Amino acid sequence: MNRLNNKSFLNKRNIIWASLWLAQILTFYLLSLSEVTVQYFVRFYEWQKAFHQSLFSKITTSVGDILYILLIVGLVYKLYLIIKKKSQSSVIQLLISLNILYFVYQIFWGMMYFQPPIMQVDTKKEIPIEKLKSLSIKYLKLCIQDREVLQENKNGVFELKNFEQSKTDIIAAQSKIPSEFNQKQITNFVNLKPSIYSHIMSYTGILGYYNPFSGEAQYDANLPDSYKGFTLSHEAAHQLGYAREQEASFIGFLTCQYSDKAELRYSANLYALKNILINIQQVDPNWVKTILEQYSQKMRRDRNNELAFRNQHDSILSSIFSWTNNLFLKSNRQEGSVTYNYFIYLLLNYET
Repeated sequence: MNRLNNKSFLNKRNIIWASLWLAQILTFYLLSLSEVTVQYFVRFYEWQKAFHQSLFSKITTSVGDILYILLIVGLVYKLYLIIKKKSQSSVIQLLISLNILYFVYQIFWGMMYFQPPIMQVDTKKEIPIEKLKSLSIKYLKLCIQDREVLQENKNGVFELKNFEQSKTDIIAAQSKIPSEFNQKQITNFVNLKPSIYSHIMSYTGILGYYNPFSGEAQYDANLPDSYKGFTLSHEAAHQLGYAREQEASFIGFLTCQYSDKAELRYSANLYALKNILINIQQVDPNWVKTILEQYSQKMRRDRNNELAFRNQHDSILSSIFSWTNNLFLKSNRQEGSVTYNYFIYLLLNYET
Protein backbone atom coordinates (compact mmCIF):
# COMPACT_ATOMS: atom_id res chain seq x y z
CA MET A 1 0.00 0.00 0.00
CA ASN A 2 2.84 2.37 0.88
CA ARG A 3 4.50 1.66 -2.47
CA LEU A 4 1.26 2.44 -4.28
CA ASN A 5 0.82 5.66 -2.31
CA ASN A 6 4.42 6.65 -3.00
CA LYS A 7 4.00 5.97 -6.73
CA SER A 8 0.78 7.97 -6.77
CA PHE A 9 2.56 10.84 -4.98
CA LEU A 10 5.39 10.81 -7.51
CA ASN A 11 2.94 10.76 -10.43
CA LYS A 12 1.16 13.79 -8.97
CA ARG A 13 4.50 15.61 -8.66
CA ASN A 14 5.27 14.77 -12.28
CA ILE A 15 1.96 16.27 -13.33
CA ILE A 16 2.59 19.38 -11.21
CA TRP A 17 6.05 20.07 -12.68
CA ALA A 18 4.88 19.32 -16.23
CA SER A 19 1.92 21.65 -15.71
CA LEU A 20 4.22 24.32 -14.31
CA TRP A 21 6.36 24.17 -17.44
CA LEU A 22 3.30 24.54 -19.67
CA ALA A 23 2.13 27.41 -17.46
CA GLN A 24 5.52 29.09 -17.94
CA ILE A 25 5.21 28.81 -21.71
CA LEU A 26 1.76 30.40 -21.62
CA THR A 27 2.82 33.10 -19.14
CA PHE A 28 5.88 34.20 -21.11
CA TYR A 29 3.84 34.17 -24.31
CA LEU A 30 1.29 36.52 -22.76
CA LEU A 31 4.07 38.72 -21.35
CA SER A 32 5.65 38.94 -24.80
CA LEU A 33 2.46 40.58 -26.10
CA SER A 34 2.89 43.55 -23.74
CA GLU A 35 5.36 46.21 -24.91
CA VAL A 36 5.56 47.64 -21.39
CA THR A 37 6.44 44.27 -19.87
CA VAL A 38 8.98 43.51 -22.60
CA GLN A 39 10.70 46.82 -21.85
CA TYR A 40 11.27 45.67 -18.25
CA PHE A 41 13.10 42.61 -19.57
CA VAL A 42 15.12 44.82 -21.93
CA ARG A 43 16.11 47.07 -19.01
CA PHE A 44 17.04 44.04 -16.94
CA TYR A 45 19.28 42.79 -19.73
CA GLU A 46 20.95 46.21 -19.99
CA TRP A 47 21.44 46.29 -16.23
CA GLN A 48 23.06 42.88 -15.92
CA LYS A 49 24.86 42.32 -19.24
CA ALA A 50 28.21 43.93 -18.32
CA PHE A 51 28.57 41.81 -15.18
CA HIS A 52 27.27 38.72 -16.99
CA GLN A 53 29.75 39.07 -19.86
CA SER A 54 32.64 39.83 -17.52
CA LEU A 55 32.22 36.56 -15.59
CA PHE A 56 34.05 34.36 -18.08
CA SER A 57 35.71 36.95 -20.32
CA LYS A 58 39.19 36.17 -18.96
CA ILE A 59 38.82 32.44 -19.61
CA THR A 60 39.86 31.49 -23.14
CA THR A 61 37.82 28.26 -23.19
CA SER A 62 34.09 28.47 -23.81
CA VAL A 63 32.49 27.86 -20.42
CA GLY A 64 29.05 27.82 -22.02
CA ASP A 65 30.04 24.99 -24.34
CA ILE A 66 31.26 22.96 -21.37
CA LEU A 67 27.95 23.69 -19.63
CA TYR A 68 26.06 22.36 -22.65
CA ILE A 69 28.16 19.18 -22.62
CA LEU A 70 27.34 18.63 -18.94
CA LEU A 71 23.65 19.25 -19.62
CA ILE A 72 23.61 16.75 -22.49
CA VAL A 73 25.43 14.12 -20.42
CA GLY A 74 23.02 14.71 -17.54
CA LEU A 75 20.02 14.48 -19.86
CA VAL A 76 21.21 11.21 -21.39
CA TYR A 77 21.85 9.76 -17.94
CA LYS A 78 18.42 10.76 -16.65
CA LEU A 79 16.73 9.34 -19.74
CA TYR A 80 18.62 6.10 -19.18
CA LEU A 81 17.36 5.92 -15.59
CA ILE A 82 13.82 6.71 -16.71
CA ILE A 83 13.70 4.18 -19.56
CA LYS A 84 15.80 1.35 -18.13
CA LYS A 85 15.32 1.75 -14.39
CA LYS A 86 11.78 3.16 -14.46
CA SER A 87 13.01 5.86 -12.07
CA GLN A 88 10.14 8.19 -11.17
CA SER A 89 12.45 10.45 -9.17
CA SER A 90 14.53 11.00 -12.33
CA VAL A 91 11.40 12.12 -14.16
CA ILE A 92 10.78 14.72 -11.46
CA GLN A 93 14.41 15.89 -11.51
CA LEU A 94 14.28 16.19 -15.29
CA LEU A 95 11.08 18.23 -15.17
CA ILE A 96 12.48 20.48 -12.43
CA SER A 97 15.64 21.08 -14.48
CA LEU A 98 13.54 21.82 -17.56
CA ASN A 99 11.52 24.40 -15.63
CA ILE A 100 14.63 26.10 -14.25
CA LEU A 101 16.44 26.22 -17.61
CA TYR A 102 13.37 27.53 -19.42
CA PHE A 103 12.82 30.23 -16.81
CA VAL A 104 16.46 31.37 -16.83
CA TYR A 105 16.52 31.40 -20.64
CA GLN A 106 13.39 33.54 -20.88
CA ILE A 107 14.54 35.97 -18.18
CA PHE A 108 18.03 36.47 -19.60
CA TRP A 109 17.32 36.24 -23.33
CA GLY A 110 14.07 34.81 -24.66
CA MET A 111 11.99 37.93 -24.05
CA MET A 112 14.56 40.05 -25.91
CA TYR A 113 13.18 38.72 -29.20
CA PHE A 114 10.03 40.77 -28.65
CA GLN A 115 11.58 44.21 -28.07
CA PRO A 116 10.62 46.95 -30.55
CA PRO A 117 12.48 46.80 -33.88
CA ILE A 118 15.44 49.14 -34.32
CA MET A 119 13.78 50.65 -37.41
CA GLN A 120 10.22 50.71 -38.63
CA VAL A 121 10.35 49.25 -42.13
CA ASP A 122 7.61 47.91 -44.35
CA THR A 123 8.85 44.43 -45.26
CA LYS A 124 5.83 43.94 -47.54
CA LYS A 125 6.89 46.84 -49.74
CA GLU A 126 8.50 45.70 -52.97
CA ILE A 127 12.20 46.53 -53.20
CA PRO A 128 13.07 48.46 -56.40
CA ILE A 129 15.39 46.18 -58.36
CA GLU A 130 17.30 49.17 -59.76
CA LYS A 131 18.07 50.30 -56.22
CA LEU A 132 19.48 46.88 -55.40
CA LYS A 133 21.55 46.91 -58.58
CA SER A 134 22.95 50.31 -57.67
CA LEU A 135 23.86 49.04 -54.21
CA SER A 136 25.50 45.96 -55.68
CA ILE A 137 27.83 48.18 -57.70
CA LYS A 138 28.59 50.32 -54.66
CA TYR A 139 29.45 47.41 -52.38
CA LEU A 140 31.43 45.67 -55.08
CA LYS A 141 33.63 48.76 -55.37
CA LEU A 142 34.01 48.97 -51.59
CA CYS A 143 35.01 45.31 -51.42
CA ILE A 144 37.55 45.68 -54.22
CA GLN A 145 39.00 48.78 -52.57
CA ASP A 146 39.49 47.23 -49.12
CA ARG A 147 40.57 43.85 -50.47
CA GLU A 148 43.56 45.43 -52.22
CA VAL A 149 45.25 46.35 -48.93
CA LEU A 150 44.59 43.13 -47.01
CA GLN A 151 47.14 40.48 -46.18
CA GLU A 152 47.07 37.04 -47.78
CA ASN A 153 48.27 33.53 -47.09
CA LYS A 154 50.56 31.60 -49.42
CA ASN A 155 47.59 30.73 -51.65
CA GLY A 156 46.66 34.37 -52.16
CA VAL A 157 43.56 34.09 -49.95
CA PHE A 158 42.66 36.82 -47.45
CA GLU A 159 44.07 36.08 -44.00
CA LEU A 160 43.50 37.75 -40.65
CA LYS A 161 47.02 38.02 -39.32
CA ASN A 162 46.07 39.30 -35.87
CA PHE A 163 42.74 37.68 -35.16
CA GLU A 164 42.71 38.35 -31.41
CA GLN A 165 43.28 42.05 -32.03
CA SER A 166 40.33 42.03 -34.42
CA LYS A 167 38.09 40.98 -31.53
CA THR A 168 39.18 44.04 -29.56
CA ASP A 169 38.72 46.22 -32.65
CA ILE A 170 35.14 44.99 -33.02
CA ILE A 171 34.17 45.89 -29.47
CA ALA A 172 35.88 49.28 -29.83
CA ALA A 173 34.03 49.98 -33.08
CA GLN A 174 30.63 49.38 -31.44
CA SER A 175 30.95 52.72 -29.64
CA LYS A 176 31.24 54.49 -33.02
CA ILE A 177 27.81 53.42 -34.25
CA PRO A 178 25.55 56.52 -34.41
CA SER A 179 22.94 56.71 -31.66
CA GLU A 180 20.14 56.78 -34.23
CA PHE A 181 20.93 53.11 -34.87
CA ASN A 182 22.22 51.91 -31.49
CA GLN A 183 21.22 53.18 -28.08
CA LYS A 184 22.38 50.15 -26.14
CA GLN A 185 25.23 50.40 -23.68
CA ILE A 186 28.65 49.14 -24.78
CA THR A 187 30.20 46.82 -22.19
CA ASN A 188 33.80 46.92 -23.54
CA PHE A 189 34.28 43.27 -22.55
CA VAL A 190 35.81 41.05 -25.22
CA ASN A 191 34.03 37.71 -24.80
CA LEU A 192 34.22 36.16 -28.27
CA LYS A 193 35.47 32.58 -28.21
CA PRO A 194 36.07 29.68 -30.59
CA SER A 195 33.48 26.99 -30.00
CA ILE A 196 34.49 23.60 -28.69
CA TYR A 197 32.07 22.28 -31.31
CA SER A 198 33.76 24.08 -34.23
CA HIS A 199 34.34 20.88 -36.20
CA ILE A 200 30.66 19.92 -35.93
CA MET A 201 29.51 23.49 -36.62
CA SER A 202 31.37 23.47 -39.94
CA TYR A 203 28.97 20.74 -41.12
CA THR A 204 25.82 22.48 -39.87
CA GLY A 205 26.09 25.85 -41.59
CA ILE A 206 26.13 27.57 -38.18
CA LEU A 207 28.78 30.29 -38.19
CA GLY A 208 28.39 31.32 -34.56
CA TYR A 209 25.95 31.62 -31.68
CA TYR A 210 25.33 33.51 -28.45
CA ASN A 211 25.08 31.58 -25.19
CA PRO A 212 22.55 33.36 -22.94
CA PHE A 213 23.54 31.28 -19.91
CA SER A 214 27.22 32.26 -19.90
CA GLY A 215 27.07 35.57 -21.78
CA GLU A 216 29.68 34.29 -24.25
CA ALA A 217 29.63 34.52 -28.04
CA GLN A 218 31.00 31.50 -29.87
CA TYR A 219 32.15 31.13 -33.47
CA ASP A 220 33.30 28.34 -35.77
CA ALA A 221 37.09 28.58 -35.62
CA ASN A 222 37.38 26.77 -38.97
CA LEU A 223 35.59 29.45 -40.97
CA PRO A 224 37.35 31.15 -43.87
CA ASP A 225 38.80 34.45 -42.67
CA SER A 226 36.53 36.37 -45.05
CA TYR A 227 33.61 35.20 -42.87
CA LYS A 228 35.14 35.81 -39.47
CA GLY A 229 35.11 39.59 -39.11
CA PHE A 230 31.41 39.91 -39.82
CA THR A 231 30.49 36.74 -37.91
CA LEU A 232 32.18 38.02 -34.75
CA SER A 233 30.54 41.43 -35.17
CA HIS A 234 27.16 39.72 -35.54
CA GLU A 235 27.64 37.70 -32.35
CA ALA A 236 28.94 40.77 -30.49
CA ALA A 237 25.70 42.52 -31.51
CA HIS A 238 23.76 39.73 -29.79
CA GLN A 239 25.80 40.47 -26.66
CA LEU A 240 24.69 44.10 -26.89
CA GLY A 241 21.10 42.90 -26.67
CA TYR A 242 19.95 42.47 -30.27
CA ALA A 243 18.19 39.11 -30.28
CA ARG A 244 16.67 39.17 -33.76
CA GLU A 245 19.09 37.61 -36.23
CA GLN A 246 18.72 40.21 -38.94
CA GLU A 247 19.03 43.12 -36.53
CA ALA A 248 22.19 41.56 -35.10
CA SER A 249 23.46 41.28 -38.68
CA PHE A 250 22.69 44.94 -39.32
CA ILE A 251 24.36 46.13 -36.11
CA GLY A 252 27.29 43.84 -36.89
CA PHE A 253 27.44 45.39 -40.35
CA LEU A 254 27.46 48.91 -38.88
CA THR A 255 30.13 47.91 -36.38
CA CYS A 256 32.44 46.97 -39.23
CA GLN A 257 31.40 49.97 -41.32
CA TYR A 258 32.44 52.42 -38.61
CA SER A 259 35.68 50.56 -37.93
CA ASP A 260 38.98 51.92 -39.24
CA LYS A 261 40.10 48.35 -39.98
CA ALA A 262 39.91 47.37 -43.65
CA GLU A 263 39.64 43.66 -42.82
CA LEU A 264 36.43 44.25 -40.85
CA ARG A 265 34.91 46.52 -43.48
CA TYR A 266 35.72 44.01 -46.20
CA SER A 267 34.05 41.14 -44.36
CA ALA A 268 30.88 43.18 -43.70
CA ASN A 269 30.70 44.70 -47.18
CA LEU A 270 31.14 41.25 -48.69
CA TYR A 271 28.27 39.99 -46.53
CA ALA A 272 26.08 42.90 -47.66
CA LEU A 273 27.02 42.36 -51.30
CA LYS A 274 26.15 38.67 -51.15
CA ASN A 275 22.77 39.45 -49.55
CA ILE A 276 22.03 42.04 -52.22
CA LEU A 277 22.92 39.59 -54.98
CA ILE A 278 20.75 36.87 -53.44
CA ASN A 279 17.75 39.22 -53.64
CA ILE A 280 18.58 40.28 -57.20
CA GLN A 281 19.02 36.63 -58.24
CA GLN A 282 15.28 36.06 -57.96
CA VAL A 283 14.58 38.74 -60.58
CA ASP A 284 17.67 39.17 -62.74
CA PRO A 285 20.19 36.31 -62.49
CA ASN A 286 22.18 37.71 -65.42
CA TRP A 287 22.97 40.82 -63.38
CA VAL A 288 24.34 38.66 -60.59
CA LYS A 289 26.53 36.84 -63.08
CA THR A 290 27.82 40.19 -64.37
CA ILE A 291 28.71 41.38 -60.87
CA LEU A 292 30.49 38.12 -60.04
CA GLU A 293 32.52 38.48 -63.23
CA GLN A 294 33.64 41.91 -62.02
CA TYR A 295 35.14 40.53 -58.81
CA SER A 296 38.82 41.34 -58.56
CA GLN A 297 41.25 38.44 -58.79
CA LYS A 298 41.80 38.66 -55.03
CA MET A 299 38.06 38.56 -54.35
CA ARG A 300 37.69 35.58 -56.67
CA ARG A 301 40.29 33.66 -54.69
CA ASP A 302 38.38 34.44 -51.49
CA ARG A 303 35.10 33.35 -53.07
CA ASN A 304 36.62 30.10 -54.31
CA ASN A 305 37.98 29.49 -50.81
CA GLU A 306 34.49 30.00 -49.33
CA LEU A 307 32.92 27.68 -51.91
CA ALA A 308 35.57 25.04 -51.23
CA PHE A 309 34.84 25.27 -47.50
CA ARG A 310 31.10 24.87 -48.08
CA ASN A 311 31.54 21.97 -50.48
CA GLN A 312 33.98 20.24 -48.14
CA HIS A 313 31.52 20.45 -45.25
CA ASP A 314 28.29 19.88 -47.15
CA SER A 315 26.17 17.36 -45.25
CA ILE A 316 22.63 16.51 -44.21
CA LEU A 317 23.37 18.23 -40.89
CA SER A 318 23.26 21.57 -42.68
CA SER A 319 19.70 20.91 -43.91
CA ILE A 320 18.58 19.64 -40.51
CA PHE A 321 19.97 22.63 -38.60
CA SER A 322 18.61 25.05 -41.21
CA TRP A 323 15.14 23.55 -40.75
CA THR A 324 15.30 23.59 -36.95
CA ASN A 325 16.68 27.13 -36.93
CA ASN A 326 13.84 28.17 -39.19
CA LEU A 327 11.33 26.74 -36.71
CA PHE A 328 13.12 28.45 -33.81
CA LEU A 329 13.03 31.84 -35.54
CA LYS A 330 9.34 31.51 -36.36
CA SER A 331 8.56 30.41 -32.79
CA ASN A 332 9.98 33.76 -31.70
CA ARG A 333 7.87 35.56 -34.34
CA GLN A 334 10.86 36.27 -36.57
CA GLU A 335 11.17 35.89 -40.30
CA GLY A 336 12.37 32.40 -41.17
CA SER A 337 16.01 31.74 -41.93
CA VAL A 338 15.20 31.02 -45.57
CA THR A 339 14.82 34.67 -46.65
CA TYR A 340 16.47 37.05 -44.19
CA ASN A 341 15.09 39.93 -46.30
CA TYR A 342 14.72 42.18 -43.25
CA PHE A 343 18.46 42.89 -43.37
CA ILE A 344 18.06 44.25 -46.91
CA TYR A 345 15.26 46.57 -45.79
CA LEU A 346 17.44 47.81 -42.92
CA LEU A 347 20.34 48.32 -45.33
CA LEU A 348 18.15 50.23 -47.79
CA ASN A 349 16.84 52.43 -45.00
CA TYR A 350 20.43 53.08 -43.88
CA GLU A 351 21.47 54.01 -47.43
CA THR A 352 18.53 56.36 -47.96
